[in-house]
Parts: sequence; structure tokens; C-alpha cells
Amino acid sequence: MALRKALSYTHKIVVPFTRISSKKGKSYIKTVPPQSIVKFSMGSNDMLVNGKLPHVLTMVSTENAQVRHNALEASRQYINKQLDTLLPAQYFFKVIPFPHHIQRENKMLTGAGADRMQTGMQLSFGRSSGKAALLKEGSGIFMIATPTEKTCQIVREILKRVKPKLPCRTKLIYEVKTA
Repeated sequence: MALRKALSYTHKIVVPFTRISSKKGKSYIKTVPPQSIVKFSMGSNDMLVNGKLPHVLTMVSTENAQVRHNALEASRQYINKQLDTLLPAQYFFKVIPFPHHIQRENKMLTGAGADRMQTGMQLSFGRSSGKAALLKEGSGIFMIATPTEKTCQIVREILKRVKPKLPCRTKLIYEVKTA
């Protein structure tokens, strides 16, 4: 079945739901959706540790939001592919949030005559449909470190193209780290 629109979840105020228990009576969620983010850090970590990547760009959320794991993974794949082709082995890229929050959906019938077949339930618990990272205002989403200011401009363009994939408003923070 297709995913619900992200608008259903993005700006909802939620309590983080992560409860998974080995005891049957205490575990309300029977199946946990698999994590779709494959890697959280890419590029050359040793260059970052040695101080050869001083220019750091961080994409930060400017509002509270839920970002689904598939949106983070789609953005990660695009950014990593672009960085690999434009700046091979000259970057370090990290996905900052980890999707812990389990999203639930109370499936409803749609179409002609569905109102006579299904009454629904108010405040129903629902079944797990995906995972999301709960972002607060000012929390980081992606961090990319590069060696020069010129490569930083390339990264800025890449991150500008990723903004539509994310459900929240974002801004870029640029800083130069000194050893």
C-alpha cells in the first residue's frame, strides 16, 4: 500500500513513541518498520579528524517537524552521489538525526459506500507504518565538511536542491574550524 502524504505527520505535535518490549503484554507495537537509512556517515573521516576539512556546512531545521526516514534516505542518496561525482574523496558527509519515532496509521476505507461499511474509531492506536526523526527548531539535519571555500559553494548548491525533499524550512550554517 502507498504511503500517506507527509502532510499527515509533518507538523503534528507528538510524544516520541519508541516503546518496543520483549514481553508480549507490554509491547503495543508488534512489528517495527525496518530502518531505510543505510549509512549515517560517508566520505573520508580521517581527513576530518586530521583537520584537512575545515569548512563545515550544516543544514538546520528552523521549525519543529517530523522528517520521515525515507525522506532522509532519498536526500542522503542524492547528496552522496553528487558529492562523489563533483568532489571525489574531498568531503565528509553525515546525517545527524536518527529516526526513532514509530509512526502509526489507522487505515480507513475510501471510495463510494465506504462510510456505510466503516465507522472508524476516535483516537485509535493504529498500526506502525514508518519511522521518523523528531526535529526541534535549530537541530541539525546534514553536516558536510570540505577543504576549501570554493568546494563549499558546490555543496551549497547541492543542499539547495535537496530542500524540497524535506518537510520543514531549513537554513545553512557555515563555519570554519581552526585546529
